[in-house]
Amino acid sequence: MLLAWLLLLAIGLLVLAHLRTPALPALALLALYLIAMGLSGDAPGWLLALLWLPWLALVLPLLAPHLRRRYFSGPLLSWLGKALPPLSDTEHEAIEAGSVWWDGELFGGRPDWNRLLGYPKPSLTAEEQAFLDGPVEELCAMVSDWEIGQRLDLPPEAWAFIKAQGFFALIIPKEYGGKGFSAHAHSQIVMKLASRSGDLASTVMVPNSLGPAELLLRYGTDAQRRHYLPRLADGREIPCFALTGPHAGSDAGAMPDSGIVCHGLWQGEEVLGLRLNWEKRYITLGPVATLLGLAFKTYDPDHLLGDREELGISLALIPTDTPGIEIGRRHLPLGAAFMNGPNAGRDVFVPLDFLIGGQATIGRGWSMLMECLAVGRSISLPAVGTSVAKSCSYTCGRYTRIREQFGVPLASFEGIQEALARIGGNAWLMDSARLLTAGAVDLGEKPAVLSAILKFQATERARECIAHAMDIHGGKGVILGPSNYLARLWQIAPIFITVEGANILTRNLMIFGQGAVRSHPYLLREMNLARRADQAGALDEFDAVLRGHLGHIVGNAASSLLLGLGGGRLDRVPGDAPSRRHFRALNRLAAAFALLADLSLLRLGAELKRRERLSARLADALSHLYLGSAALKRYHDQGQPHEQRALLDWAMEESLARTEEALAGILANFPGRVPGVLLRLLVFPLGRRHRGPSDRLDARIAAILGRAEDDPALAALLDGCHRPQSPEQPLGALRQAFERLTATRDSAGKLRAALRDGRLRPLPGVDPIDAAQAGGVLDDAEAAALRAAEEARMRVIRVDDFACEEVQLSEGRVR
Repeated sequence: MLLAWLLLLAIGLLVLAHLRTPALPALALLALYLIAMGLSGDAPGWLLALLWLPWLALVLPLLAPHLRRRYFSGPLLSWLGKALPPLSDTEHEAIEAGSVWWDGELFGGRPDWNRLLGYPKPSLTAEEQAFLDGPVEELCAMVSDWEIGQRLDLPPEAWAFIKAQGFFALIIPKEYGGKGFSAHAHSQIVMKLASRSGDLASTVMVPNSLGPAELLLRYGTDAQRRHYLPRLADGREIPCFALTGPHAGSDAGAMPDSGIVCHGLWQGEEVLGLRLNWEKRYITLGPVATLLGLAFKTYDPDHLLGDREELGISLALIPTDTPGIEIGRRHLPLGAAFMNGPNAGRDVFVPLDFLIGGQATIGRGWSMLMECLAVGRSISLPAVGTSVAKSCSYTCGRYTRIREQFGVPLASFEGIQEALARIGGNAWLMDSARLLTAGAVDLGEKPAVLSAILKFQATERARECIAHAMDIHGGKGVILGPSNYLARLWQIAPIFITVEGANILTRNLMIFGQGAVRSHPYLLREMNLARRADQAGALDEFDAVLRGHLGHIVGNAASSLLLGLGGGRLDRVPGDAPSRRHFRALNRLAAAFALLADLSLLRLGAELKRRERLSARLADALSHLYLGSAALKRYHDQGQPHEQRALLDWAMEESLARTEEALAGILANFPGRVPGVLLRLLVFPLGRRHRGPSDRLDARIAAILGRAEDDPALAALLDGCHRPQSPEQPLGALRQAFERLTATRDSAGKLRAALRDGRLRPLPGVDPIDAAQAGGVLDDAEAAALRAAEEARMRVIRVDDFACEEVQLSEGRVR
């Protein structure tokens, strides 16, 4: 009987979702009644009829246009303006900024997978590949992360090389002297630099993401572009952008920094301009910048430009040698060496021409920033986070084969395998999302919501990877020195969590808060109509939108239930046999997410802004649906490679389990016990299906990390990661030890067997290799190779030490 009722409910929901004319209801209801009678077998007819009474009470008024507008659409339109979360000007501009892409498909609950798979696979041009293989590799070889940390700066030759080779001009078009590279190439470059040094990557990536160049390209006047872009391209100008201040961090709209429209003297002439006062901090490249991008609130108290006095946030571009500008002393963010510091301005007068885009852009600064941030945040931090995961995959995969405990490699322990799997699986998953999102930017998208997802997920998963890597390495990871390849990654991980929108804010407020309005197929239109409810025609338009919205809700409820009952087996999806089940699972969970998103908004209205944990769980569900989509897209783009199926399965089980966990958390905390229980029947009619990667799958991922570098699965995972060859470099020494120990595996096995069965009993203090060579267990060549391998192993295992007189404040340190 329960199964009959659930099927009846699902079919009824589906029919209701697609009803568009009042002529269909009677026939549809009659057909469903007969189906239900057949399904229920001996169920009494009066009981089935009773089950339909709620449906009739709901459906009939909704299908009669006059009744619907009078008793449903009209009151709802009036209520909507009060119930929906109020938006500040900055929130409204943030929502309007950027574009809707795959996030819109996920909010719709019915993703079009053929559309996603049809997008072109990201690729590099010959020129971009040559730059990666040439100048990028040269720059990586030019620096030492340890030495950068000791001097708290890049070496002078690196600064000169960065300027000369156009590293500050990756996004500047060739017509202005730049590289004109794609977003994909930009991401690849930053990722490789970050795998060598986070400070190096930060120095290069900031001018190419949220900085004057991006703003000039999108909004600058022709004169501004012609003057500044060539100077930025060849390094004559070093840019920074000043947004955050002591009183306005995440809430940038609360900035007290001001620009007053007034007349003043500029180069001996009286002109109309702005008198600026500001105080900013945490500004990357600020201490060395020659060109300052500045965000401030604009006021026109004398009405020199019009009737309004408060004009909103504006952006200006000001040379740092302008009178009144104060460049502060350096910040030291957790000992990181990239240039960062405060600046301030006291009664700085500049002409209106200094506004980015000129006078026409006054008050548009926040939307300009949000648009640029949507692009820059899609590239820089995801590339850095992915590089951390790839680097940890490489080092931990090698180290756990080199280091032994209890007579076996660390990689043999299941606890180590669990950590290795988290590192390697995250690296492949993060790389998939990085590739997809950079590809979207190259398609012309400005993915505001997806960039927030990627920023949060990439930096959080990078933090998880470096934490696992430190646990695996133990004492090797905590002793500072030139041979420690993990410590600085560990030190700077919180920096990337903090910048470009702190992760707590990003997860709890930005992803779903912005996505619910921007990416939802109906909500923004309904909100805009609610604002003009008194205008003629608003009710009719709202009624049409609302009817579509109701069909959307009911259709997602039906899809969630039917796909949950059947496991999506009747769903038509693309892909090969290994990937189809993942497509089906994402379809089911996308419908469930879209349903719960709608009902949460409907139930809580304005209160949802204060229910941050509920909003965060909705953000988690959306985020993991996107990550899963990216994994399937990558698998498809690479030709569904057999050797990467374990990586795909791990990524999908991770994404699906985390999505279900988020949805379960929403249901457990949904306002009202009864709605939560009823919704659970729709979302999880047969319970949760995914618990995360299994132990067996973890072991397969861990095994990939321990393979030779030419293994196809490992090569795909590590692609784009800088790996020095010289054994004089810490990673080169790691490579050498791994290769030598792999090459002598058979000889080492012979030695262990001889020791185990008693054929070889070296005296105390005698090297077993020497004893084996003397006893004929190993020939001379085998013994020499084993000694070389053991020497390489010990070179990796050793940690740095210093004489007491060496441990002091050097010239590059704070005194």
